[in-house]
Amino acid sequence: MTPEEIASLRSELEDFAAGVFEPFARNDQRRWGQVYLRGLLTDGQRKSVEPMAARLGEDGNRQALAHFVTTSPWDPAHVRARLAWKMEAAIRPKALIFDDTGFLKDGHASACVSRQYTGTAGKVTNCQVGVSLHLASDHASAAVDWRLFLPETWAPGSVKADPGKVARRTACGIPDDIGHVEKWQLALDMLDETRSWGIEVPLAVADAGYGDAAAFRLGLQARGLHYVVGISTTLSAQPGDAVPVTPPYSGNGRPPVAKYPDKSQSVKELVIAAGRKAARPVQWREGSRPGAGRSGRKRMYSRFVALRIRPAGREIRQATDGPQLPECWLLAEWPATEPEPVQFWLSDLPVDTPLTTLVRLAKLRWRIEHDYREMKQALGLAHFEGRTWTGWHHHVTLVSVAHAFCTLQRLARAPKDEAPA
Repeated sequence: MTPEEIASLRSELEDFAAGVFEPFARNDQRRWGQVYLRGLLTDGQRKSVEPMAARLGEDGNRQALAHFVTTSPWDPAHVRARLAWKMEAAIRPKALIFDDTGFLKDGHASACVSRQYTGTAGKVTNCQVGVSLHLASDHASAAVDWRLFLPETWAPGSVKADPGKVARRTACGIPDDIGHVEKWQLALDMLDETRSWGIEVPLAVADAGYGDAAAFRLGLQARGLHYVVGISTTLSAQPGDAVPVTPPYSGNGRPPVAKYPDKSQSVKELVIAAGRKAARPVQWREGSRPGAGRSGRKRMYSRFVALRIRPAGREIRQATDGPQLPECWLLAEWPATEPEPVQFWLSDLPVDTPLTTLVRLAKLRWRIEHDYREMKQALGLAHFEGRTWTGWHHHVTLVSVAHAFCTLQRLARAPKDEAPA
């Protein structure tokens, strides 16, 4: 936003920030919280402390801003809770979306930085990785919780621990009780936290980085949530109509147990066996390109196969009573121009769920990519130059607050037929 636009919205921004920053114990924290938000919202290439201070005029106290974001003793969870309450009412979310994003780094001193894979770069590179939880509907979304992923190289008890990184934990302010936790478990931890705030959304959406973990899917089910999650082509399963068979008992030794007569197949094999004729055309939303949609934009369109299957694997079998594996939906996108399916999802939604609903929910994950793009390109999500654990969590929380303010402004100005239903 230009300084003029910020000035015209200053009263609204102050009212919004007053509610979100209500947990702050001191007036100076509320003041510098609002100043930091203005710095994030004001146009500029870099949104780290020094360039923001230079653009903020008489409020551009670099030292005060740096202290506020890096060392000031405020709990970001309290701010996120109030942000979640406000955005739940505005968005009316249909789903919680879980994902992670990379924060590329040149040096090695920042908390939890390591050589690791990130989709941001599409390769293994030197970076931090943050896991986030977003409230999402068809028309809006907001990041309301974050976790900084701690690689095994930073975990003192790990066989992969790097002595240099472990030694930097104190300087980075990483709490002693923080160890290596898989990203899918961090996602479940955030789900538990947001539910403790009173946020109840009955559906979870995630990509294959989470969907491939049977423990993640079982964790969602244990918490009463349905899911639509991406999966890899190699995930194994039995067809939905497969039935375990008990071999005849010979009378010697232990009686045989029921088992599936045929070996499990990959989900890709199951879809290819169903064939191209099983694919159905689905339009699920309007895109950004000009077209013939209601808003003058092109409709998003492809062909999809939906099959009932029974996912296999040791964890699923151990969690299942009896020999019959639980049944669920396998959804696969198979464009008419492609020789084989290109993307796969798993869902435990009811058997009578329409294909269009499955597709629309599977494709809802585009909202999180939209959020990351806006927060990184316009609001400086990846511009924090501090090295501490606390500073990182403070910065990403403040960026989420700034992004939520922009989302509320957009919703307020949207046509009524585009508002959340």
